[in-house]
Amino acid sequence: MADKKSPASGWPKVKGDFISGDANSPVAIVTMGSHLDEKGLCDAGAAMCGSCKTENLGLEKVIANIISNPNIRFMLCCGTEVKGHLAGQTMIALHKGGVKDGRVVGAEGAIPFIENLNDTHIKRFQEQIECVNIMESEDLGAIKAKMNELKARDPGAFAADPIVVEVKEAAGGAEETGGEVRPISGEMAIITGRMKVIEKMVTDIGYRDKFAAGVYAGKIEGLMIGLIISFALVGFMMMR
Repeated sequence: MADKKSPASGWPKVKGDFISGDANSPVAIVTMGSHLDEKGLCDAGAAMCGSCKTENLGLEKVIANIISNPNIRFMLCCGTEVKGHLAGQTMIALHKGGVKDGRVVGAEGAIPFIENLNDTHIKRFQEQIECVNIMESEDLGAIKAKMNELKARDPGAFAADPIVVEVKEAAGGAEETGGEVRPISGEMAIITGRMKVIEKMVTDIGYRDKFAAGVYAGKIEGLMIGLIISFALVGFMMMR
């Protein structure tokens, strides 16, 4: 039998639109925008099973619960995407390419901005998990078959302690009600995503302005110091 470790106390650590099952199971099932028989899949052997409707807060919640349980080694992505958000594509892109300047590299969702996960969390997710993509499938028989195939490949617990992440509910651009992430409409997601990009551009411009101001101030200060030293030298020479 594969070696197992205790997940973080109180696992799953973050509330979400999912059901938890066997904490020793190596498979977490993410149904994206679909609502399937989550309880049945957990009873069949999944560590956790539920939806992920948004490409920011919803995604962060899934990752937080995965890296707080070293026994989970596979993330089985299935179900259908939510228009505009594309949480599944974003999740797979994050696993592959990580995050740059707060945005998931290669993500096609409207608001793929990560606020609660740092580089350590993302690297752990990438190393601990193998992403298995059968998205657009809602066939419970096919999902269970793939889960059983992955369970047979169980490599044992990841060789590191659980990582606990604090996920702030205000992140992202989705509404949070009773632990469930409710996605905004596809059109509003696109508008919000564009606003996020503009906000980041304005912030970057502000940093550049501060840097330029500092450089200018440094030049003026250097010039004044140089003049003072020059006057002092001239005065010293005249005294001689």
